Amino acid sequence: MSRIGIVGGMGPAATVDFMGKLVALTPATCDQEHLPVVVANLPHIPDRSRAILGEGDDPLPWMLKSIELLNDAGVGLVVVPCNTSHHWFDDMARASRAPMLHIARACVAALPPGEVTRVMLLATRGAIRSGFYQRELAERGLTCLAPDPAGAQASVDACIRAVKAGDVALGGTHLAAALADAQARGAQAVIMGCTEIPVAAAQIKDPGLLLVDSSLELARQAVRHALFLGWNRAPWVDRSDPVRDAVAPAAPAANLHAAAAPPHALVAPTQS
Repeated sequence: MSRIGIVGGMGPAATVDFMGKLVALTPATCDQEHLPVVVANLPHIPDRSRAILGEGDDPLPWMLKSIELLNDAGVGLVVVPCNTSHHWFDDMARASRAPMLHIARACVAALPPGEVTRVMLLATRGAIRSGFYQRELAERGLTCLAPDPAGAQASVDACIRAVKAGDVALGGTHLAAALADAQARGAQAVIMGCTEIPVAAAQIKDPGLLLVDSSLELARQAVRHALFLGWNRAPWVDRSDPVRDAVAPAAPAANLHAAAAPPHALVAPTQS
């Protein structure tokens, strides 16, 4: 149980970026002090945004296959570094034997209290249509802005496509246009609500406003969870090993982030 499970492949570059952040955030001085991670990097999952918009196949059965692989690997926490897939978060959480972190909750928790009231959401059209970010922001009393579907959203779409196609520089150019629109609309912060967008953001030296990296915030919460449970010290054990629970004891869901928890829950516990 002493390992993080990643539902990856959505897309592959974003998964690698997320894994790099897990490594960078872990306070390790040698290989053996890093966190064990199992990745289900399955890139053939149908497009999540197109499915939400009613234009493509249902990706949920494919994502549940990833969850099944992670269940079989005996992971103790599941993360999905794809924002749009959180439209199906509850379905995945029900199928997972391990608790799951919610990417939107991690991002909203990272916004500085009292300093930000207007937040621009840069995401796929499907994620915006789904509304899960809007709901999380509304719970904090924050205004959620979205790009004009006939205007700046085209730059966001182009940024995501470019990164998926391997042209990160072009992605940065399109992202710069979307950020300029966010500033013009009076946004005080931007949530990069697609995990391809932070990859492109590395091309921008001065974004001009606070950027919340959804991949980074999800990684922060995953590392915090794993360190709290001592997974950087626990040996790798097989699920069939009767001592595994003694090696990495499960913590109550309410206490998973006791060391530095935000005021609202980030974790969905396993469901029966």
